[in-house]
Amino acid sequence: MNKAKITGLRMERQFLTKKADEEEYIQLYRDMQPGQNVYWNGFGQPPVLSFRAAFDDIEFNRKRQERRELIKGRFAGGNLGWIVPEDLELFIALYQKPLIRPSEIQLQILKIIEYLGPLNIQQMKEETGFLVKEITPALHRLQEAFLLYEDQYDGEWDRSWYPFEEMFPDIERNKYSRMEALQIVLQRFAYRQVWFEPEMAKSFYKLPAKEVKAAIAALVSKGTMVEHEGGYLLKEDRELLEDYVPKPLHFVYAVHRNDFLYKTLEPALKVQIKPLCETLKYDHEPLQYLLIDGEFHGACVGRFRNGPYDLNDVVCDLPNAIERREEIIEAVKSVNFGHLPQRFNGERLIINKSRSNP
Repeated sequence: MNKAKITGLRMERQFLTKKADEEEYIQLYRDMQPGQNVYWNGFGQPPVLSFRAAFDDIEFNRKRQERRELIKGRFAGGNLGWIVPEDLELFIALYQKPLIRPSEIQLQILKIIEYLGPLNIQQMKEETGFLVKEITPALHRLQEAFLLYEDQYDGEWDRSWYPFEEMFPDIERNKYSRMEALQIVLQRFAYRQVWFEPEMAKSFYKLPAKEVKAAIAALVSKGTMVEHEGGYLLKEDRELLEDYVPKPLHFVYAVHRNDFLYKTLEPALKVQIKPLCETLKYDHEPLQYLLIDGEFHGACVGRFRNGPYDLNDVVCDLPNAIERREEIIEAVKSVNFGHLPQRFNGERLIINKSRSNP
């Protein structure tokens, strides 16, 4: 078993070499939950699995939201995300933060919604006299406790908040223990990643390393997973990889910072990118990371703005970066509304105006 085999199967299973049809996409989305929209993107955009669908998955997921086949919540690290409702009990087990000592504002908001029915934030303000800046964090905390549900089924601002039990009356809050739930999602994670280190799962799910390692150990003891070179994979994948012949990989994707693959490698990628841009004299926050032939090799750096980002540079650590320059620039351009970066590895690009038009 070698790295090329693992990378090849990982790219295949994440549909980064062959695009997923709708049935395949639904399964892929389930395994990559909670889904998020493009990092630093406009309000109300549905979640996406960038580069992986053979169709417009923004519109596909917009319709799933409208039909409430994707539901919103606060999951990994308290971040907003979207899951399929049939997995709600699973994610309650993973992320529910019980309200042990509720504040007066939290209690009043909960009481008034239970009494009056669904309300938006403006209506809560009128009923309680609290300021929006006081109401909003209280709602978020009640959301994390799965006591209120924010019914965002479209991209509008005016969303109603419901008692959680009213929206999901048949829910079994204690269907899974946290350990049971974690073992289930880790098997899905392992299938899509093929081989992973505990830190990768910790990074994506935002759960304590101790719990992640305990769940992995339980899966190993059951014979579901096996250890390999400091990481883990499903038992059947170890056997599959023995005879697996990876296909040659040749692609460049500029991956946003809410992407599943980026999230699993986030701590390592931050370390990897630092020496490439820390001495730059202009804004150099990573905007998108460069996934080249199945591995990360740099980033488009600059500054996030409401509107076109400042694409100050593209930094790449490939030995043959200059040979792939045009391909890399096109990948960056494709996710930045046709805008070109100012530089490539510190050297200013000569921009042809006709070329830079979206």
